[in-house]
Amino acid sequence: MSDRTEYVPPKVWTWDKESGGRFASINRPVAGATHEKPLPVGRHPLQLYSLGTPNGQKVTILLEELLALGHAGAEYDAWLIRIGDGDQFGSGFVEANPNSKIPALVDRSGATPVRVFESGAILTYLAEKFGAFLPTEPAARAETLSWLFWQMGSAPFLGGGFGHFYAYAPTKFEYPINRYAMEAKRQLDVLDRRLAEHEFVAGSAYTIADMAIWPWYGGVVKGWLYEAAEFLDVQSYRNVLRWADQVLARPAVQRGRKVNRLTGDPADQLHERHDAGDFDTKTQDKVGGTQG
Repeated sequence: MSDRTEYVPPKVWTWDKESGGRFASINRPVAGATHEKPLPVGRHPLQLYSLGTPNGQKVTILLEELLALGHAGAEYDAWLIRIGDGDQFGSGFVEANPNSKIPALVDRSGATPVRVFESGAILTYLAEKFGAFLPTEPAARAETLSWLFWQMGSAPFLGGGFGHFYAYAPTKFEYPINRYAMEAKRQLDVLDRRLAEHEFVAGSAYTIADMAIWPWYGGVVKGWLYEAAEFLDVQSYRNVLRWADQVLARPAVQRGRKVNRLTGDPADQLHERHDAGDFDTKTQDKVGGTQG
């Protein structure tokens, strides 16, 4: 029998201490800017403010795919937002994304800048802007958007649920780990069954649904997230593994995965991206543009 005292929630919750864990310093119960800090602006139409986490990789992968198709208007500056340092709470970033989460995009190609935040919204905006990776036929479009929003709704249970309690929480507890491991495996099974019948998630074509889902679920089965591959028995999801390798083989995906990345092999990190040549020169801390 456990001698642990059961937690009794107060009638009114108050924030009197950090929650603990790896990301405790960036969590708070209020929104808004904490300091003045304008965002830098480079020379390209698209300005991305991000970090190479799974959510950030979605957008850089799409941008690199668009450039690979020859869409010159998709050239972009990718500025690093160091969330551990609180960059997302600077006044400029909060203006671009009041939710203070990466990624945020500002499209300066028109007379008036357009801000877009939330990764799914950015993927849809760019796919529509350039007419690529989002089918126009109604049924195919609906299928693609359904899987895109599946990812948006499901990944918090994988990351904030399973990933947090399994890898980042200051103390490990059986109940939340079991609860979210069960959900993570259910989601992998959903994908595995789908990919048993289709080459890509939304069907026969590679779309923004794959770009959204791959950094999260491809990352899990490739062993890149939470050091949980063995725990989740990812080898049993053979169709997800096949798809994960197929997507990874794309050069644009390999490039997009490097942008704004701060972890892993230094050869796979490009802290800022202002030109296609940056992948070759590896100018990790290159600064371009002006403050504004």
